[in-house]
Amino acid sequence: MADRVTVIGWDGSPLTAAARAALSAATLVAGAAHHLALPEVPPGAERIRLGSVSLAARRIAAHRGTAVVLADGDPGFFGVVRTLRAPEFGLEVEVVPAVSSVAAAFARAGMPWDDAQVVVAHPRTLRRAVNVCRAHTKVAVLTSPGAGPAELGLLLDGVHRTFVICEELGTEREQVAVVTSDKAADHTWRDPNVVIVIGGPAGPVAAGESGGWIAGRDPLAGPRGWVLPDEEYGGRLGEGETELLRAAQLARLGPRVGDLVWDIGCGSGAFATDAARAGAAVIAVDRNQEACARTESAARRFGVQLQTVQGTAPHVLENLPEPDVVRVGGGGVAVVSAVADRRPRRIATHAATRDEAELVGRDLTEHGYRVECALMQSVELDTRAWTETERNVAFLLTAELPRRETPR
Repeated sequence: MADRVTVIGWDGSPLTAAARAALSAATLVAGAAHHLALPEVPPGAERIRLGSVSLAARRIAAHRGTAVVLADGDPGFFGVVRTLRAPEFGLEVEVVPAVSSVAAAFARAGMPWDDAQVVVAHPRTLRRAVNVCRAHTKVAVLTSPGAGPAELGLLLDGVHRTFVICEELGTEREQVAVVTSDKAADHTWRDPNVVIVIGGPAGPVAAGESGGWIAGRDPLAGPRGWVLPDEEYGGRLGEGETELLRAAQLARLGPRVGDLVWDIGCGSGAFATDAARAGAAVIAVDRNQEACARTESAARRFGVQLQTVQGTAPHVLENLPEPDVVRVGGGGVAVVSAVADRRPRRIATHAATRDEAELVGRDLTEHGYRVECALMQSVELDTRAWTETERNVAFLLTAELPRRETPR
């Protein structure tokens, strides 16, 4: 095993005295090509071109001597330190950090970033990174080949964002460009790069808060509650939008950051807005233009971002990006069946009668989903006289893919 492993972050500035001392004593140096070309790397040291960090860690673990790993930015922030410290390698590491590429990118843009979401985009995580960009006003994306600015822009089709693209930070070829998301695919971008994605309405400010207190999205911003009372959405809503039914649907679907939610038959926009408040990206669909306008108005009022699509399901669903969870607020079996064909992890819908519930449940079962149905009855009472003021009855159906299907 290596006697000592030092991980050195490099942001293009001259190496610190601690970094130079570690390098001068190194008998093995691992890093990218531009790291291994640094003049401070001892000419007699064994050199490893860093591709797979796991493979490099195995070679370092087997090395008898002093090892140094060079990495761009802060190696403890979405960097090599996590892999090197994995139990299977048994390595104890010392870290000499540098300015992270995210911090450098926001510095170049002249923007604060304590309120930003930070995501890593690989080809396998690109869709979830895009969903975060749909749902949040400020996102830093650490890109990779095949999951760069062009791919981000293409997948954000229909959602306007501004990209601040920082290429090769800290090098002589450093360049910062500002483009709209729809133009990002028209250019060729150099790796490595960081993309700052900006756009959408600003979120509400929590009462009494003059500044930030937590990095990323402030969980105290906006009113409390997983779902908001019907009155917040203009009073009496449709039969599938009542507060308790929305709460049950939201609890069963569990939308979260990185998810894409379809709300089909969005009506007043109550469920779509509640799902967006949970941090998920939302596409709200309705054939009624007025319903789309109400949904957009609700989203603006509560400072969340979502996309509305006017059209009749199931046909309008064909060109939408793949969902993680779906609420079907209308359209019956035909729409539910079309949704199930797209294989979201979970589906929630409701029915007014048992016959309708059985029909929908049978279709979902035939699509391979595990289906649950509950008869929900809510009775509102005037607590002064304890008399009934309103009663709502609905069959709540939820469907979940079996675990053997690998999630996207």
